[in-house]
Order: sequence, then structure tokens, then C-alpha cells
Amino acid sequence: QVQLVESGGGLVQAGVSLRLSCVASGRTFSSYVMGWFRQAPGKEREFVAGISRTSISTTYADSLKGRFSISRDNAKNTVFLQMNSLKPEDSAVYYCAAAYEITYWDRKDEYDYWGQGTRVTVSS
Repeated sequence: QVQLVESGGGLVQAGVSLRLSCVASGRTFSSYVMGWFRQAPGKEREFVAGISRTSISTTYADSLKGRFSISRDNAKNTVFLQMNSLKPEDSAVYYCAAAYEITYWDRKDEYDYWGQGTRVTVSS
């Protein structure tokens, strides 16, 4: 069992950077691949980024490559999402998710555990 708690969201102006964190409970964090998703009001939850167990591999939604960066610290049971040059369209609730095995990073049903989310609002 893994419990995930996100933090770092808030209200920011367009153009600034924000770093989200997700802390996992338990001693098996390094056994899971991790992902970030987001859900804007009235829209489907969409994939943002994913990272392998040892950080060797990362993957991003095409539209976010170059602006967002995912990383993890297995010693601290934490995964991060660095978001740069934020735009109003980045406003959403951001969720981290954990998967023991993954084939398709962008499929929500591949993930076993989800956090409650942290809200990011970007004003223009």
C-alpha cells in the first residue's frame, strides 16, 4: 500500500515557475514508477510526465516538453514536478500516481495509487 500526498500548488502569475512535490508513505517507493497527471475543470485527467524507478527514463506529454521536468529522490520518497514559464492553460489540479508496472505511461488505469491532488491556478 502506498499513500501519496502532493504539495506546492497555489495561485501564481503567468511566466513564473512552480515546483510540486509528492511524498509517498512506505518503504517501497523505489519499487514504483511515478507519474504526474492534471485535470482542468470540465476536462479529462491528462498525463503530464513520468519517471522510472531509478530516474534513468523520463517521459512527457508532447505539449509540455521543455517547460516541465520530473525528478525523484528515492531517499526521501519524493517525486517532483518542476513547472516553468507557467501559462493560464496550465491551471488544473495536479495529481501524482504510482505504478508497480507500466506499459503505457499516459493511461490512467495503469497506475495503482493516486494522491488527492494539489491545485495550481495561473493568472494572466
